[in-house]
Amino acid sequence: MNINLDDPKLTAYALDELRGAEKAEMETAVAASREAQEFVTELRLLSGNLRAEYAAEREAHPILHPNIVPLEQKDEPWSISRRLALAAGIVLCACLGAVAIGTTQRVRLYSVAGTQRVDLPREQNLASSDFRTPVEGIEPPAEKDEAPNPTLKIARDLAATAPARPPAETGKKVQEFAALAGSNLKAFASRGRPEAAPAGELALESFSRPNSSPFNTARYGRVEENPFLAALDHPLSTFSIDVDTASYSNIRRFLEGGSRPPKDAVRVEEMINYFNYDYPQPNDGAPFSVNLDAASCPWAPTHRIVRIGLKGREIPNEKRPASNLVFLLDVSGSMLPENRLPLVKRAMGLLVGKLGGNDRVAIVIYAGGSGLALPSTSGDQKEQILSALQNLQAGGSTNGAQGIELAYRTATEHFIKGGVNRVILATDGDFNVGTTSEGDLIRLIEEKAKSGVFLSVLGVGENNLNDSMMQKLADKGNGNYAYLDSLGEAEKVLVRQINGTLVTIAKDVKIQVEFNPARVASYRLIGYEKRLLRKEDFNNDKIDAGEIGAGHTVTALYEVVPNGAEPNPAASVPPVDPLKYQPNPRAFASSSGKTASPELLTIKLRYKEPEGETSKLIERPFVDRGTPFANSAPDFKFAAAVAEFGMILRDSQFKGKASLGAVAEWAEEGKGADPNGYRAGFIELVRKAEAL
Repeated sequence: MNINLDDPKLTAYALDELRGAEKAEMETAVAASREAQEFVTELRLLSGNLRAEYAAEREAHPILHPNIVPLEQKDEPWSISRRLALAAGIVLCACLGAVAIGTTQRVRLYSVAGTQRVDLPREQNLASSDFRTPVEGIEPPAEKDEAPNPTLKIARDLAATAPARPPAETGKKVQEFAALAGSNLKAFASRGRPEAAPAGELALESFSRPNSSPFNTARYGRVEENPFLAALDHPLSTFSIDVDTASYSNIRRFLEGGSRPPKDAVRVEEMINYFNYDYPQPNDGAPFSVNLDAASCPWAPTHRIVRIGLKGREIPNEKRPASNLVFLLDVSGSMLPENRLPLVKRAMGLLVGKLGGNDRVAIVIYAGGSGLALPSTSGDQKEQILSALQNLQAGGSTNGAQGIELAYRTATEHFIKGGVNRVILATDGDFNVGTTSEGDLIRLIEEKAKSGVFLSVLGVGENNLNDSMMQKLADKGNGNYAYLDSLGEAEKVLVRQINGTLVTIAKDVKIQVEFNPARVASYRLIGYEKRLLRKEDFNNDKIDAGEIGAGHTVTALYEVVPNGAEPNPAASVPPVDPLKYQPNPRAFASSSGKTASPELLTIKLRYKEPEGETSKLIERPFVDRGTPFANSAPDFKFAAAVAEFGMILRDSQFKGKASLGAVAEWAEEGKGADPNGYRAGFIELVRKAEAL
């Protein structure tokens, strides 16, 4: 059964009003739709909050609201009294909690029946304030100088028209209200609970700002695909390596939910680097090995694919350096759903299970304010750490900058020289109070990165996922970014790949490729659009670049057009005028006879030791032996399949003639041993995309 979120039966099911066959049918439909599950969870939370608030109001002020019908009554589904109760409760909740209308210094609050206005200082704690002062016959004054509040408007509309409103329209209005009220309702419901605020620090600021985000405000940075460049005019290609994997698990979430991901959510390099590849360990004292191979391009057979593969030095778990970790956990209202804070708590629990007596863990939480939920504690005190995690509750707005400040301060206070010093930020990225400017937050992280403390970012959630922000924070924080769509993904990132996630073996790793115009007409770097560097940045040690963790593999693919091959996409690019003051590269190449070197390219890499400030250089030439794609290594075929899958999802102009069926075929040929089933999971994902 396909389910429509506007179906009044879904709302009735969420409010436990269906019986018998109708209830069973709706349970089956909800179980098959993640979107419906989230809607039911949100609406049940809203209903529970309203019941609790209404009961408290009646007990404290039995004559304050004589016209409200008790929510406990069990009427027939969508009866008039039922709708009146829900509408009145929504108005009450909106006025007392979700709606905080005020200036920058004071907050104005009203009750339903009309009250005297009470101005509260911004710093006063809402939980301890009694602002309900009924004044008979007085309506709240109009706020002419302030923008209308859509949440309050919907609530009042529900109250005024509930008897005449059809069930479907009422259900839709409830959904609109739940979307607009957002995390503020959750914050209001949690006020006064001591576990929702660290040491009483989260005061009125935590709950006073309404979440003005619409229901789906996920943010992805625009990706402009790399074009083909003529090797004569652009012989150098320079970029920073990337070990982020968030894009793959995020698009998996979309496809498993039955929809195609947004184009800008697809970052091909992160999809490729989600998987490990069979590169050899370094044997020359460097922190990573450098590997190059090439084969014909399966989606454009006259072109070549050049693969660059790095393999970080592996470190046995028993030899992992002592760790000083700070879990920086978002506990704002938007983190309430099961796939956010509850998932983060379980994920952190998995990581705690891998720590020992040489490791230390602190937990910093933030909502409207920040607090230390657990001071730095030895890793062998697992019960104490796990108990602190389990006690965390979601509620409030999101002041990420305040949490970042406290987390880095805590990490530097317990800094382990020669050890792992890292902040692990888990959030949906919806920073909405305090420092909210993306530029200011990135500058804050850049400044904190100078302390020697690295950053890992774990993204969670769906509708308000700020993917763009989290990618940039991880980049500037000398860290990595992963998206947790399940506990299985948390196990991959925090247990199976714990050393790669935590232990950095090389930082500021840059790659510069020089193409030989005698062999290459044009080339295109597949992915890495957010990691491109100027050619001058390669030798500049002040320029930040990517990090490699212990055991990490890094893969980059170039699509190369050999001289004389057709089609050559760069041939259609208008040429620049000949240079006046220096040799024109085309004329220079022609007069020099186009060097006879058989090399296709030369690759150079620069990297720094984790605590170093001066880079080291590695250089390798490469000769293409003409291997056809059919004879390439299984790993090569699999990487090409993942790259083409990403281009198809992006509807790339460079995707060639390949199909999803061909992608699945290449991936099957490159599947290999696949001990953890990740490659099999990829093939299944391609089949799901085919069905769409």
